[in-house]
Amino acid sequence: MARGGQGLARVAVVVRAGAAPLWWLGLVAAGIGVVPQGLTGRRIGVFAGAALYLLAAAAVALARRGRYAALARGAARAGKYDILQDRAVTVRAWRRGHRWWLLLAFAAALASAFAVPVAGGLLLAGCGTGLWLKAAWLGRRERAGDALLWVRVDRLDGRRGRPAGPAVRAWRGTGIAAGDAAPGGARRRPAALV
Repeated sequence: MARGGQGLARVAVVVRAGAAPLWWLGLVAAGIGVVPQGLTGRRIGVFAGAALYLLAAAAVALARRGRYAALARGAARAGKYDILQDRAVTVRAWRRGHRWWLLLAFAAALASAFAVPVAGGLLLAGCGTGLWLKAAWLGRRERAGDALLWVRVDRLDGRRGRPAGPAVRAWRGTGIAAGDAAPGGARRRPAALV
């Protein structure tokens, strides 16, 4: 990279990258999981799944918030020669690195339906919801601080791709208009023509 610049990926995009696959795979697994009667019966499975959905969403959304907040507070300004990675590239890299884990989680959710129908799928969907909630929380922090948060691509903790893992020592910040993703990691909507 030119003159010591680093490749940077948006923190909120990395967090949000797993939300959609987990949500959809969880819903599909829950839908298929309604078919078997299971050991507990469908009614208990649905209630257990709803409880697991809420617990998973809360646990994932609140996990490591202190570490995220500390890294956000200490974010240094991105350098002139740093390269901002496109949202699509970040999402594709995360999903490619986690595809086998996603398939394994989907298979486990399907298999669990023979014991407790629906519950495994809703647990998976709850994890996806938790990631979306964490990305939304990061988006509110970005708006409040008027700065987007970035992490060095080479520090994304190998295949795990964790933006606040042990290998990540600091985040970088840019202006709110940088990159092609809005605060929170969603696609940036084109400005309406006046």
